[in-house]
Amino acid sequence: MQRAHRRLLIPAAAAATFALALTGCSSSNFGGGDAAKGDDEGPIKIGAVLDITGVGANLGVPEQNTLKMLAEQLEEAGGIDGREVELIIKDNQSTEDGAAKATSELIENEDVDLLIGASRTGPSLAMRPIAEAAKIPTISVAANASIVDGSEWLFKTAQNDLVVLEVMLDDAKAKGYKKVDLARDATGFGEGIAEIITELGAERGIELGKVEAFEPSATDFTAQMTNLRGTDSDAVVIWGITPSAGLAQAAYAQLGVGKPVYQSHGVANAAFFEAAGDAATGVIAPMGRLLVHDQLSADDPQKEVIEQFVADYTEAYGDAPSSFAGHAYDAWQVAIAALEEAGTDPEALRDAIEGTTGLVGVSGVFNMTAEDHSGLSTDALILAEGRDGRWNLVK
Repeated sequence: MQRAHRRLLIPAAAAATFALALTGCSSSNFGGGDAAKGDDEGPIKIGAVLDITGVGANLGVPEQNTLKMLAEQLEEAGGIDGREVELIIKDNQSTEDGAAKATSELIENEDVDLLIGASRTGPSLAMRPIAEAAKIPTISVAANASIVDGSEWLFKTAQNDLVVLEVMLDDAKAKGYKKVDLARDATGFGEGIAEIITELGAERGIELGKVEAFEPSATDFTAQMTNLRGTDSDAVVIWGITPSAGLAQAAYAQLGVGKPVYQSHGVANAAFFEAAGDAATGVIAPMGRLLVHDQLSADDPQKEVIEQFVADYTEAYGDAPSSFAGHAYDAWQVAIAALEEAGTDPEALRDAIEGTTGLVGVSGVFNMTAEDHSGLSTDALILAEGRDGRWNLVK
């Protein structure tokens, strides 16, 4: 779903200049793909830029695990038409600067054919102008729709914030809520959320009340939760990733705010329960089906894919995967399907990704188009409730 009212992006040319300046490279380094692109000899190179350390590590580590596992599986299967697929992963340290530098290194030094990443919205937006200038097909595993809005070369596999909020506000309307407050991540992941709630809420008779912000590295949420305690809203939306969103939930309960809470799909992992503790009980969050796969009906179209992924990941690493691992799984499957169809010619590869239709993934069933580089609608989401230290299917 594309909407003209989406948050403003840095104009492409200016953003490219800014990002290239961060990396210390000139635009002359990116000529829109070099002469070697499209060759059918030598290894196919996929570069991944992930938040492996820093505040996004709860997302990036399982994504890294997933990509390594899938690359090994592909190698055992003989690659793509007999060609080796080389996976090169770089840690952006959960920073925009790190993401820009890693992207440039993968393009200039490693001559990658395709990029995956980043784990979060801010680093993904830092990658965007560099990938676009070099005309490298790139699949982000982050959520904010601004990563792909209006881009020819960027795609993504995490469900858009817009469809997540549609599901959340539909539930709020069904429960008769008329006003919600918002405590949001202060980085790119939380930018524009207040505006979307305002517009989607107006369509459902729901008003946005007080808005608070917090850094993803925050550990003290006393000020934000105290400010929300005295409002006349019916419910509160906490929009962030773990661990900060879990710590905010714990503070919310400790300070006795006492209203129903919606969290975003940024808490779709076990780490949320470690951070929130007992305060997680009763929290509602829209998310993909991965964490409730054992509660899905037998005829759910994603059940077989999800359960095979869970079995493979658990065998490889000893723990069940998070939804973020699922986003990486989907990015890899979209990439490999497109490489099998189109090879490494950049434009043909981009067109193949854009033509992805009916691909059953962990995060949903993907149907990408020229206008929709996410490919997932509200059908990709379920509502889950936190209870007994895990997420449970509501509907």
